[in-house]
Amino acid sequence: MSLSYETSGVRYDELDAFKRACQQAARTTAGVLKDHGYSEPATTRGESAYLIEAADHFLAHVEEGLGTKNLVADAVYAATGTCFYREIAIDTVATIVNDLITCGALPISVAMHAAVGDSGWFADATRTDALVAGFAEGCRTAGAVWGGGETPTLGGVVEPEAIVLAGSAIGKISPKSLRIVGDLREGDAIIFFASSGVQTNGLSLCRRIRAQLPLGYRTPIGHGDLRTFGEALLAPSVIYVAFVRECQRRGLKLNYVAHVTGHGWRKLMRLEEPFVYEIDAPRPAPALFQFMMEAGPIEQREAYATFNMGVGFAAFVSPDKADAALAIAKVTGYDAWRSGTVKKEGARKAVVVPALGLTFEGDTLQVR
Repeated sequence: MSLSYETSGVRYDELDAFKRACQQAARTTAGVLKDHGYSEPATTRGESAYLIEAADHFLAHVEEGLGTKNLVADAVYAATGTCFYREIAIDTVATIVNDLITCGALPISVAMHAAVGDSGWFADATRTDALVAGFAEGCRTAGAVWGGGETPTLGGVVEPEAIVLAGSAIGKISPKSLRIVGDLREGDAIIFFASSGVQTNGLSLCRRIRAQLPLGYRTPIGHGDLRTFGEALLAPSVIYVAFVRECQRRGLKLNYVAHVTGHGWRKLMRLEEPFVYEIDAPRPAPALFQFMMEAGPIEQREAYATFNMGVGFAAFVSPDKADAALAIAKVTGYDAWRSGTVKKEGARKAVVVPALGLTFEGDTLQVR
């Protein structure tokens, strides 16, 4: 029987319904911004970052969580003695700031939220030192200060041997013209940025696969990759801030960007306006994803609807700016390539990957 994200306990229909209910209730509070000299832009709800608008700038706010990736690090640490909490900390920062930059905001301050079931979790100096060092490293990579945090002990809510990692960030867009608003046009180029692996999404399903492997996280993934399953899963996420920052510095307009996380490649169509995103140059799935599809097994459609499949970020630019955007990606250290084209087919919204025989229609992504 094929595995799916739903069988691992994650049901997007239920999660997304709650998110939409929160957005509807949250809109009713927007009027209080006036007392602070701000207002709410009409199209910010449902995007990855929340914006508030002043006369000469925008502020952006994001709250994000790592998910269950640290449970993989815990299991590998217990089995091998190798600590991956530096990588886990970078993951936590990455999942926050990569959402923040989707509106064009550059991160200013990042805060850590680290909830444990028992304060004894912090007694392991190897683990805590790695977590602290990694979080600081992630903030420096993002160009942000580590501004503070919270470390609650939540016995009865969090397991005694576990930690729940999350955080928030604020960023700024100034001048206001640097805001990325999603003004796509037919013919725009789609540029994909390589991920380091699963990054921070789909780990519940990854852990389900591990449970049925005789060697667990020590299983070699093969396909030309010498790493074990655990090592490959724990590669730290890529932080994509430098690309957006350099595009702003050079005056290259980004029509839209997407952080490819939960919902897999369906996330490409997060913009409310209907477009067809045709991916005509997909790369082969990296070795880790090929291994998981076989080991699960996981059907191809489920894999691309859940995981990033080697794509962590996407930028949409006018076709005449595609080469310049790729040059900026290269100079800022990213592996990027032109992967497809934005098309207009009336009211249709879809992601289409002809080479893989995959089509995700608009009704498969309901996050607003």
